[in-house]
Amino acid sequence: MSPLAEPAAWTGSLPDAHPPAGMAIYHLPTGTYETRAALAVRGGSFRDKRRFAASAVLVHHPDGDLLIDAGFGAGVAAHIAMLPRPVRAPYQVTRTAGQQLDAVGYDRGRLRGVLLTHSHWDHASGLDDLPGTPVWMNADERRYAGHHRDGKVFRLVSQGHDIHEYAFDSRPYLGFASSFDVYGDGSVVVVHAGGHTTGSVIVFVTVPSGSRYAFVGDLTWQIDGVRRRAERPWLMSKLADSDPRQLRQDLLRVIALEGVLRIVPAHDLGCYDGIPLVTAAAGRWR
Repeated sequence: MSPLAEPAAWTGSLPDAHPPAGMAIYHLPTGTYETRAALAVRGGSFRDKRRFAASAVLVHHPDGDLLIDAGFGAGVAAHIAMLPRPVRAPYQVTRTAGQQLDAVGYDRGRLRGVLLTHSHWDHASGLDDLPGTPVWMNADERRYAGHHRDGKVFRLVSQGHDIHEYAFDSRPYLGFASSFDVYGDGSVVVVHAGGHTTGSVIVFVTVPSGSRYAFVGDLTWQIDGVRRRAERPWLMSKLADSDPRQLRQDLLRVIALEGVLRIVPAHDLGCYDGIPLVTAAAGRWR
């Protein structure tokens, strides 16, 4: 099956970013589940088993911290039981994001919220172990999560959480038409990429070293989708994506950025390599 046409590489200047000293990001792996590569990306093999990551990423910032997604929660077994039987998969759990933060003496009062790339169960499950933490969503995703069949787990675990609804402005960012600058310093910028769910987002993060990351959620499930310019298999896209045409356009935009920044699909475990675990910052919070 032919890959997508290769887009022209990004040659424009990178947006201004002024991440403050002390800002950092940390990986909080909460578990994995298994799927076949053939179900994850076109051209994948049924013999190739992939361990899909279920993770959160902590953005530590002097103006307050954010989690990007929440990973698996304490009630993950019940959450998986709420899914249609054909999409349930073998899974392994470690510790929830909340448990990992508590283990290093983290002050949860620093946590401004959980910024979801989208509201599907494997990104929102961990909200059940982060009581009182606001959930950051845009209006499109809030509507999707409130009514779509795939928002069932979100609607359960978000009970008791305040919803912090943010909006995009008309400033383009790296080929995307609109954006939201979380801290106003260019260090964390959210763009609308509403192909997987109607309010799906990509979170661009720049750290003080100058390294840049694109946490792309489920724009593609594996980095193969970027490096081989391969979409999801047709049936999986039909089942999982709200707007496959929009998703394809946004995937091409991200493909054009490869080499300019580090692209991290939410479920590709290897793409988190090099991002320190939260345990590496234990002394910071004790």
